Amino acid sequence: MILIAVEEWKIRNFLEHYQLQLNYFEDFGKIIKVYTNNGVFVIKSLPATKGIDFVKNIQQLYQKGYNRIVPVFATVENSYGVLVDQQLWYLMPWLPNPNIIEGAERQRQLIRELARMHVLSVKEKIIEVNEHEAHFNSMKERWERQQNFLEEFSRLIERKWYMSPFELQYCAYHQDIYQALNFSIRKLTEWFENTKEDGKIRTVTTHGKLSIDHFVYTENGYGHFINLEDATEAAPHFDILPYIVDMLNTYPKQGIDVVEVLEYYFKFFPWRDNEMMLFTSYLASPEGPVEIVEEFFHRKNEQSEAILCQKLQMQYWLLKNTEFVIMQIEQKAAQQAASEASQSTTS
Repeated sequence: MILIAVEEWKIRNFLEHYQLQLNYFEDFGKIIKVYTNNGVFVIKSLPATKGIDFVKNIQQLYQKGYNRIVPVFATVENSYGVLVDQQLWYLMPWLPNPNIIEGAERQRQLIRELARMHVLSVKEKIIEVNEHEAHFNSMKERWERQQNFLEEFSRLIERKWYMSPFELQYCAYHQDIYQALNFSIRKLTEWFENTKEDGKIRTVTTHGKLSIDHFVYTENGYGHFINLEDATEAAPHFDILPYIVDMLNTYPKQGIDVVEVLEYYFKFFPWRDNEMMLFTSYLASPEGPVEIVEEFFHRKNEQSEAILCQKLQMQYWLLKNTEFVIMQIEQKAAQQAASEASQSTTS
């Protein structure tokens, strides 16, 4: 009872900054739904250290003409939040999010809005030579260390008379994992060679937590992004990559739906060749399988080998699902290059 009274007191104090009076509230953990004398709102919070960047990113998107984000209301003091216990509390409208659009169409609208947000916020950025080389060298060395580890691990278990179930399973997957690392290094090298002369990259305002759950609808059917606390200025793949990986992280399948999502996004916001090189380099990287093998190799307790086998199998499924998508991307790029070469020859 005391905790509820304190919490309610904090909420009432917070709402005074918006000249609102609390009737009652519902605490959902990450959000607080408040019923006031002037309607229903949502209180959210984030660490105060992230508050400045959050407000800046929201304001910049509005200034650039992007308004499909749930607005953050200003206080009577014209501030976009209130400091409460080292947290920045801020106020937003409560959207009903009716189930008027579901499934594939909801995803298409999310992707279209993401592309539009990227288009409106895109800008050229000069990348320092040292920074460019440092990133390339860091990733290349990381993946080469992984290759060396896999080679040593393979030699170690191949000398055994009897392999364990995990080791037998890994032997079946080794070639695919190793080839994925080779592809990642090759694409990273192509990206480095193609960008070091120009010295420019494109950045956008990224959402940071792209998910279908973070795309809600108003009663009139317009979709809006929520949960932009991790929004930042970064390369476009910072949004697309984790979203695509999440779609592929399932049972073995041909990811036609994933390819269609990517093509739909590129329809509104085409990427440059060097951006696609970096994206496919990261997408192909078999970080998951390598981590599981390292976990098996370095384990200090008798963790169930069956669990590690299951983890490795799931990561291998992700690798093969990803491989199909990359093959489709590469095939389309080759067809486009051949078409452009043919047109230049005839002209």
